[in-house]
Amino acid sequence: MIRTRPPTIRDVARAAGVSHQTVSRVINESAEVLPATRARVEAAIQALGFQPSAIARSMAQGRTNTLACIAPNLTDYTLSSIIEGAELEARQHGYFLLSSSARDPQAFQALVNELVGHRRVDGLIVINPYIDERYLAVPPNFPVVFVGASSRDQTICSVSLDDEKTGYEATSHLIELGYRQIAMVTGPMEEDGARDRSAGYMRALNEAGLPVEPALILKGDWSATSGQEALLALSAQKRLPEAVFAQNDRMALGVLHTARDLGLNIPEQLAVIGVDDMPLSSYFDPPLTTMQQDMPRTGREAIRMLAGSIDQSIETCTRLKLSTHLIMRQSTLRKTVE
Repeated sequence: MIRTRPPTIRDVARAAGVSHQTVSRVINESAEVLPATRARVEAAIQALGFQPSAIARSMAQGRTNTLACIAPNLTDYTLSSIIEGAELEARQHGYFLLSSSARDPQAFQALVNELVGHRRVDGLIVINPYIDERYLAVPPNFPVVFVGASSRDQTICSVSLDDEKTGYEATSHLIELGYRQIAMVTGPMEEDGARDRSAGYMRALNEAGLPVEPALILKGDWSATSGQEALLALSAQKRLPEAVFAQNDRMALGVLHTARDLGLNIPEQLAVIGVDDMPLSSYFDPPLTTMQQDMPRTGREAIRMLAGSIDQSIETCTRLKLSTHLIMRQSTLRKTVE
């Protein structure tokens, strides 16, 4: 069987009777080609079935048509959902999206040097830029969008959850149901999101005239294990509350599991609310009340901002905050007044 090679740019040039440089100018939509010559070249391209190299074309335009997303890890459900939304949106704008993880500032700096320093990408998305001061490594005058925290630099676009409002609305939901002793399991307090959700929790308590009790605020790390350890600590201190606001669903799952082990009825003896609405939240026992966030939308909005920054269709960077909404299930219930 004889294999035929695909047509090349020189084959097109011979068929059209022009130089291969002229074919390149037509492919890259240069205005320097006469209309009649352009028509001959385009006819030759169609007749031969020539497919221009996307890489060569982008290089000629001084662009890679590639974006990068750097996250603390690629396994966390929230982060991977954001990246999935970003990847799908990037395709719509004609970009490839590279995703990589950096667990510390040094790894982040090395990635930035490799991707940006060598112009391998046209733009960069940074998830959780303030977790360990990795924002300091972001190069100036390069298209960047921060995700997961509002930019403190007015020149950098950002997309984040309105975490303060989320914490406020989650706690307010418990208060409206009649709960008064409300504990909170936070995420790592070096992260903006955990601090902001904590601020929302405190605001809701203050507005309801309820005290903020430090003994009812326990630090977690987003894992189910930390939710488990938080409730065990409260039990050991004999400070079991009426309700728990866990700052994400995984910690809420740890609370639910441990409550069962302690013989507590959910929600009659302990109400629990989380944040995220993970796919399995409705299958927890009991199904989890949670503040649902649209993580793929976060990724989509970040790409739209980044693409607009690259093609300069966005004149000034914006700091977009997205809201959550309450998904009420069986882990919370209106408290019966005794």
